[in-house]
Amino acid sequence: MTNLVLLLVCLGAGAALRHWRVVPPGSHAVLNQVLLAVLLPALTFLHLAEARLDQRFLLPMLMPWLIFGAGWAFFAAVGRRLGLARGTVGALILTGGISSVSFVGFPIFELLYGRAGLEMGIVMSLAGSILICVTLGVVVGAWYGAARPSWRSIGANVVRFPPFLAFVLALGANAAGYRHPALVRGVLEKLSAPFPVVALLSVGLQLQLAVPRSRARLLGLGLGYKLLLAPLLVWGVYHGLARQHGPAVDLCVLGAAIGPMNTAGAVADRYGLDPPLAAQMVGLGIPLSLPLLAALGWWLQ
Repeated sequence: MTNLVLLLVCLGAGAALRHWRVVPPGSHAVLNQVLLAVLLPALTFLHLAEARLDQRFLLPMLMPWLIFGAGWAFFAAVGRRLGLARGTVGALILTGGISSVSFVGFPIFELLYGRAGLEMGIVMSLAGSILICVTLGVVVGAWYGAARPSWRSIGANVVRFPPFLAFVLALGANAAGYRHPALVRGVLEKLSAPFPVVALLSVGLQLQLAVPRSRARLLGLGLGYKLLLAPLLVWGVYHGLARQHGPAVDLCVLGAAIGPMNTAGAVADRYGLDPPLAAQMVGLGIPLSLPLLAALGWWLQ
């Protein structure tokens, strides 16, 4: 419950700081750059370098890739049909296709499924949401953020992205059987510890419950997929097609219904993909997903 209270406190604090103008406008952009350049690389290397995966983690690991891939196809098709700007489509793909597993999912998974649920949530985040964000997320940002995208420029953007570099280093270390020395682990833990607080403060600074009429259709489209279609898709694929059942499948359905990942919004902001829409997707999607997750948790239990 501590993480849930922390989530609400940080969201409220960020909203209050913006409302009373304690911080200058655009402060969330600075926090987002700190997240991408320092905190997320440290978190990625800390956990992924020593991660050990087995078969029971397969479904939670695959779920984020399923909803991101389906979301990319969905928003690209809708964008062409509605004649949406490239940046708007990119923002919807990023924020509508990636769940905020670390900040919202961890406390809920632990509350409903205990330590086993938390472990599956960590794998879902590291091998799913975070990995997508630092690889395909950057590809989406570079592709939809450029007037004339090229694979060379996309590759350069991916290679220069700090979390991706941390991911590559972590994979190499993992393959070599690396174990963090006590000093390295201590430094990485200290560096990554502010990650949830900074990320949630950034969300709070962007929180706007009033929806402009011009944005209502786009927000309805993005959040409709993220909060409703994505969990239905996971339930249908895992239960209906794969004939899988049990706590791992239920946890995947919950994970798909979590609001958009703040770091995905930060990537959208970095590449100029309709930053106001991306911010509202995150700022509205996370609080709106909380009652939905409570209802889903009750129903699945």
